[in-house]
Amino acid sequence: MTTFLAAHWLDIVTTVLGLAYILLEYKASIWMWAVGFVMQALGIVLYYQKGLYADCGMEFYYLSMTIYGYWRWVRGTAKDSSALPITHLPRRLLFIWLPVTAILWATIYWLLVTFTNSTVPLADSFTTALSMVGIWALAHKYLEQWLIWIAVDIVTCILYFHKDIPFKASLYALYVVIAVMGYIKWRKMMKEAT
Repeated sequence: MTTFLAAHWLDIVTTVLGLAYILLEYKASIWMWAVGFVMQALGIVLYYQKGLYADCGMEFYYLSMTIYGYWRWVRGTAKDSSALPITHLPRRLLFIWLPVTAILWATIYWLLVTFTNSTVPLADSFTTALSMVGIWALAHKYLEQWLIWIAVDIVTCILYFHKDIPFKASLYALYVVIAVMGYIKWRKMMKEAT
């Protein structure tokens, strides 16, 4: 048992932080940004050790987006200095982000195939590209960010079980359920605010 815990301690710690993060996100609590920062810093080490290079690189992006997201949520909107409200993703942005996501996916896939020994470049690049858009949408407090995370969480759960990261894989299975509940809760919060 001690050997197992020693081999998986980083997986366990980031899983506990990830659970705290998603529950704070569910509540639309600004504290999720602080928990996320620590989780992502540790995630860099975990993913590098497991050969998930796109996920490892993604954590650097997440760190910067954590700072940006915190700033956006505190600053509010340009029109109003109060906390940022939950809104819908504008349709015009959807037509921008769909091709951007496809380009990111293809580029990350090419980088993984060309410069790493990744054994899962297709799934790793998919979850990374979609996560880049998801964290951006979360920073802007768009309701639809939950739909992005549902897709990411399903694929990531399967990928992490495959890569022998069982605790994080289980967490992502739970994330799917919480993301569905989060979408419902945020939609209700958005309606109540208007």
